[in-house]
Amino acid sequence: MEVAANCSLRVKRPLLDPRFEGYKLSLEPLPCYQLELDAAVAEVKLRDDQYTLEHMHAFGMYNYLHCDSWYQDSVYYIDNLGRVMNLTVMLDTALGKPREVFRLPTDLAAYDNRLCASIHFTSSTWVTLSDGTGRLYLIGTGERGNSASEKWEIMFNEELGNPFIIIHSISLMNAEEHSITTLLLRIEKEELDMKGSGFYVSLEWVTISKKNKDNKKYEIIKRDILRGKSVPYYAAIEPDGKGLMIVSYKSFTFVHVGQDLEENKNENMCEKIKEPLYYWQQTEDDLTVTIQLPEGSSKEDIQVRFLPDHINIVLKGQRILEGNLYSSIDQESSTWMIKENKSLEILLIKKNEGLIWPELVVGDKQGEFIRDSAQCAAIAERLMHLTSEELNPNPDKEKPPCNAQELEECDIFFEESSSLCRFDGITLKTTHVVNLGSNQYLFSVIVDPKEMPCFCLRHDVDALLWQPRSSKQDDMWEHIATFNALGYVQASKRDKKFFACAPNSSYAALCECLRRVFIYRQPAPMSTLLYNRKEGRQVGQVAKQQVASLETSDPILGFQATNERLFVLTTKNLFLIKVNTEN
Repeated sequence: MEVAANCSLRVKRPLLDPRFEGYKLSLEPLPCYQLELDAAVAEVKLRDDQYTLEHMHAFGMYNYLHCDSWYQDSVYYIDNLGRVMNLTVMLDTALGKPREVFRLPTDLAAYDNRLCASIHFTSSTWVTLSDGTGRLYLIGTGERGNSASEKWEIMFNEELGNPFIIIHSISLMNAEEHSITTLLLRIEKEELDMKGSGFYVSLEWVTISKKNKDNKKYEIIKRDILRGKSVPYYAAIEPDGKGLMIVSYKSFTFVHVGQDLEENKNENMCEKIKEPLYYWQQTEDDLTVTIQLPEGSSKEDIQVRFLPDHINIVLKGQRILEGNLYSSIDQESSTWMIKENKSLEILLIKKNEGLIWPELVVGDKQGEFIRDSAQCAAIAERLMHLTSEELNPNPDKEKPPCNAQELEECDIFFEESSSLCRFDGITLKTTHVVNLGSNQYLFSVIVDPKEMPCFCLRHDVDALLWQPRSSKQDDMWEHIATFNALGYVQASKRDKKFFACAPNSSYAALCECLRRVFIYRQPAPMSTLLYNRKEGRQVGQVAKQQVASLETSDPILGFQATNERLFVLTTKNLFLIKVNTEN
């Protein structure tokens, strides 16, 4: 049986700059151009029944401006007349108004229960489009960069149930068969969920295909559904369509389409009332897991299998616990035994002594952790010197107490621990898992449209850009760029709404909910050398921070970055900020 591999992200040290001093505020003006829209953007406000944090992440913070990564400086939005509008910039001084390239057949105003319309640029000649009512369109566009051959034509459209937004899509050509595979996101009501928000997140992986030799229409050939309890930060299909990668706070699992609902109800009700499957304790050196056995169980009925990063427990032919351990164990020294009170006791020896495990099996919620009172007392005693009834009473002594008032908000990491998972498209099983720990997800960007989108994570104070390479099984995620100190800087921006960077990594930018846009450039050589008097050395390059303030009081609805420009969308206007002014 295949086991998901515990992986890690390998940082390229040459791409880090430990001597980075910070960003210098530049007052150089940035050329900014404003275009008035013929019709307002088709913004959809959250309804009263969309009250959860997940609804806010998925729909309330939706980016209404879409960048065509196949054609430089080409952006799209959908207005409240149902028109897909495009602006392609060749020259800033000769800007035309956005042009209509397609009109949705449905009257959006007639639907009360709809989401924001979404669009994804599948290839240089294909687009997937959702009107927000639950209908999916496949559109052949011709070469979009050439107005003579560009003609948007519906090749497939079908109602796919509850409303959704499109997360990602790719185009595949195998032999004589053309197919498009896409990811759709929904937030659906969980009728049986007594705890939490009462909603779950559904990711539907849909494949639509057409065989040229039969000259048939495009039709759906495959539909798979993943379920989770949090909106994924990142979800993308691999270029060959054989796998799927997801970055999320809570794990996703595939469910069988058409499962018997009554069967599900019974299972869910049983889960709510049953005791924890196992109890576990830990010391700095080992972990003890206890599982209560049913009457009449013997040693022959039990199979316990250890791997360095994995555990598998089978009772009477039925698997009762299996998964990736939080950290590695010494499988040779780990043992198990049946105690007199008919319980199974498993002793796992930690490979990394002193490491405290927050969970036993990654993503498993069936167990309960029991804290040892003696262990708690020892930890409290060890941390005693960090606390005091006085505020910083004697800062000069050997172990000064921690003064919480000296901490800034951007020093605090999220307690949530996200994970990056890779799913196999055939077996629908998890093949690779990366525990991201405190590496906060920041944003994603398409560097090469033929590859998967990159994702940017906070590592300590920096922001690191990672390019997934599904073809490289041993090194699936490549560190391709670093934005110095940006992880720290962005954490201080309370009102940030969108985050992006140029595909060539020349700068990163974030915008607030209203008006302000911040630009952080990579260090660049200076025409005149500066002298750092504090360290007594010359400074040959500097990283600039610039701020653009838009002349509008409307909230920002969309934000996109290209190598040359930033595009900012409000309800009634589209702003262009010329970032690279050297050309």
